[in-house]
Amino acid sequence: MTLQELQKQVLQLPISERWELVQTLLESIQQETQLVSKKGNLSRLRGIAKSVNISNDENINGDYATYLTEKYQ
Repeated sequence: MTLQELQKQVLQLPISERWELVQTLLESIQQETQLVSKKGNLSRLRGIAKSVNISNDENINGDYATYLTEKYQ
């Protein structure tokens, strides 16, 4: 059945049935749209929990000391 044939048949339905069809179509479109947007949001978070390798405590202390020195000059 083509889209044109379907449209022709739908227009022959009583108005209450056409409203029901419209409501069903809108709900299905909303569900599909929400699924697509949820997948997109998750893909942007990929890699957010990656750990950073820290070589040793001396580097951390040195970097922090440098930060404080520059901050309070």
